[in-house]
Amino acid sequence: MPIAHLTGRGVVEVTGPDRVAFLQGLVSNDIAAAGPGRAVWAALLTPQGKWLADFFVMAEAERLLLDVEAAQAGMLIQRLARFRLRAKVSLRDASAEFAVMAGWGDSVPPAGTLAAPDPRLPEAGWRCLSPVGPAADAEEAEWDLHRLRLGLPDGSRDLEPEKSVLLEGGFDELGGVSWTKGCYMGQELTARTKYRGLLKRRIVPVTVEGGLPPRGTPVLRDGVEVGEMRSARDGHGLALLRLDVLAAGGALSAGGAVLTPRVPGWMKLPAAAE
Repeated sequence: MPIAHLTGRGVVEVTGPDRVAFLQGLVSNDIAAAGPGRAVWAALLTPQGKWLADFFVMAEAERLLLDVEAAQAGMLIQRLARFRLRAKVSLRDASAEFAVMAGWGDSVPPAGTLAAPDPRLPEAGWRCLSPVGPAADAEEAEWDLHRLRLGLPDGSRDLEPEKSVLLEGGFDELGGVSWTKGCYMGQELTARTKYRGLLKRRIVPVTVEGGLPPRGTPVLRDGVEVGEMRSARDGHGLALLRLDVLAAGGALSAGGAVLTPRVPGWMKLPAAAE
């Protein structure tokens, strides 16, 4: 029953009667869908449609709780506060009050926690915010390896602030974007990328033979740069690769290691890249 305490995660609390409407006009997904036992995965973008942060939104009584990368909690509050204007909403860092946990396999959330299935993939398991001490029985590294095998990006370890677009990181297939809820910041580029077929690169799982290349290591094919390494652990990693390279198949290299890309079943690529 693997349950891991995710020490690199924090919690942002959003309260006030306008909390749902406030976030609805700013982030990529439908905040109104968050409810008891149901989390929403969403991202905050720049006005130009580039990634800034992503988080899981959970609803509890009179507040929304955002499970976010701890190092981004302050930035997220600051960015959101710029748009508060006359909205009746308050933002604060509540990280000290919660442990963020993830479970997978046949594990179940501990009693007394705010929990929901991971909205990205059933295989990802569940997430919870625990106001009590963590009841973990697995190392955080085990969860990290699990999500790498599934091909799930992990915030700033795999995406670049003010550079990455959501569709590179699988936000479409993994349910991180609502195409029907209406306008939000950065929507225009996100929609144009999807409907005009402008996407040229994807973050995909790779197996690594040899020493793990650090994040940012160029990925090469026949000496030509075709991508960049992102997070990795224990022979598994993610890499940002050109779609034409995926279509060609075969092994790649990065920092002396051999990489073999693997397109997961949930990922939808253009026919030429499959």
